[in-house]
Parts: sequence; structure tokens; C-alpha cells
Amino acid sequence: MELDYMSAKDAAHLWGISQRRVAVLCAEDRIPNVTMIGNMWLIPKTAKKPIDGRSSKDNCTKSLKPFVKWAGGKSQLISEISSKYSSELGKSIDKYAEPFVGGGAILLDILSKYQLSKAYISDINSELINTYICVRDNVDELIQRLYAFENAFLPLDTEYRKVLFYSNRARFNELAINKIYNTEAAALFIFLNKTCFNGLYRVNKTGLYNVPMGSYINPTICDEENLTAVSEALSNVEIVCADYRESASFIDDKTFVYFDPPYRPLNTTSSFTSYNEETFDDKSQIELANYVQKLAKRGAHIVLSNSDPKNTDPNDDFFDFLYAKQSIERIQASRMINSNGNSRGKISELLICN
Repeated sequence: MELDYMSAKDAAHLWGISQRRVAVLCAEDRIPNVTMIGNMWLIPKTAKKPIDGRSSKDNCTKSLKPFVKWAGGKSQLISEISSKYSSELGKSIDKYAEPFVGGGAILLDILSKYQLSKAYISDINSELINTYICVRDNVDELIQRLYAFENAFLPLDTEYRKVLFYSNRARFNELAINKIYNTEAAALFIFLNKTCFNGLYRVNKTGLYNVPMGSYINPTICDEENLTAVSEALSNVEIVCADYRESASFIDDKTFVYFDPPYRPLNTTSSFTSYNEETFDDKSQIELANYVQKLAKRGAHIVLSNSDPKNTDPNDDFFDFLYAKQSIERIQASRMINSNGNSRGKISELLICN
């Protein structure tokens, strides 16, 4: 009987996993009757997606870290936040959602430790989400482009580095203006993140990225090993460019949810809300709190981070009042304490749990 075949790319789209993962499954003989012509796998169209044989124990051996630096990133607070994970995570709670994914430190910690049936991440930053999608689906091309940037940038002196940086920044903004989301845009996103001032992502009122070049001597622009590991970890993750409220259809009583929204500014010069051209003011914080209450009534297990206004005003009970029905814990975090990027200090942040 003659079989009809599909490519690894078609199988990846059909099964909702990465093309790299399909290739691994083929190489491990996990898919019956596959064949290779040249360097391309051909898979019977009747083939079923194999059960994921990777265990939580296997995942624990992998060290996953965010592939971009992100203002307010949670890598330093993983131990505090992970202490709030449900004991049923990976068991009866087998879904995970992170509607403000940012750098994804908590996402990657969870994916490295637990076997989940489904995961969902989102952000309104379309350039960031495009980069996550490209890491998941097109990591080989992405790595190739990043190596090209790294090999071109590192040998240059400062003045020529500036020429390349601002040329790439202009190209990134050109793609953003025209809403072109592809691997080139993702590679530019990572390049700029690794070479700009303090790893910031900031846009002006017209949505153009405007962070200047940083002063790193030998930045790692392409971390192939980590990108490859993250790509595999994201293979079954739904990645969406959307407002956090779009997660409502995914979240139920079997879901652990982590919210890391733009922080409420501690003073008028704070820039916690400058990740995109939208603002996240007190009205937005109240709307988010109402959404959290709605999900809590469904039985979702929720952890939320935010700034602690009592750092600057001991009488400011904004969040204590807003989340009176939840448990609020104050933890210490190292953050920039003024406009000098080298000046950091310990301040209190909030962990809010139901």
C-alpha cells in the first residue's frame, strides 16, 4: 500500500509542537514508517502524534534560563515564588498560564520541573511574542542569524559597533512599523536586547524602540545551547499576542496562573510601565484585581507579583485593600533605586496568592 507523506514542518503544525521536536521523534524511531530523503524527514500523513515520553525527572536535569533580559525579571526571585507553587502542580493541577510572560523566568522554571498537559503564555508586546514563537518553531534559523550578528558585532571597535547597532535598530523598527513578524525580527529583537543599555525594552509614543547601545565588552548574542533547550521546552506551549483577559478561556480549576503585570510605579520617575506604548495605571491594576477574583472563584491557583507602595509611603494601602481576600507576602528584591543603572538596592515587593 502506497503512503502519502507530509514534511516535518507540516507535522509540527498539525500536532502543535516544534519542527525540531518532530525531527527528534523521527530520529528516535518514535514515528512509524518515516523516511529521510536528503536531510528532510517524510512522515506518513496518517501518523499520530507520539505520546511525550519526556518525564518531569528528565526535565529537571535541563537548565533553562530566559533568552532575553527583562526589566523586573524574576530570575532572582525564583526560590521565593516557587515556594508558592501548588503541591498539586504536575498532578491534579496540570495546566499553566502566564498572561504577562515578559522574560519568562517562572515559565521556564516550571517547564523544567513539571510535566504538564497544557501551557499558555501571552503578552501584548507583539515583538516579544514573535520572538517566543520563532524560538519555538524556527530555532535553527534564529540561531544562524544570531551567530551572524555576533560574528559581525564582536570584532568591531566601539564606533563601528554603534554603526551596526543603530542600523539594526532602524531595521527592527522598520519591521515593527510594518507589522512584519518573522525570524529576522526575532533575531534583531534578541540582538538589541543583548547589546543595548541595561537590556531595556522601551518604546516611544509612536511605538518605536529607542534604547541606546550599551557598553558590554563581550556580550553573548547567541546562546545556542539555551535557545535549543528552550525551544524544546516550548514545543507544547500555546503562545499568544493578546491582552491578559484573553486567557479566560484557557484557565480553569486545574490551572496554575502566574501574573507579573507592569508594576505600579513607586514614584513619578519610575519606568515600570514603559514596556510598550500602552500605560498600566491604577485603573488597570483594579481591573486586573477584578479578573484575579473571577479566576479565583473558578478554583484556579494564582500567584501575582507587584511593587510594594509602602517602600515610599507606609500609609499607602492600595494593594492591601485591592487584594484583601488574598494572602499578601512582602519579599526582598534587588532593583534599580534611581536613574543610575549601576545603583541597586533591596526593596520590598509583593507576592499575592489565593
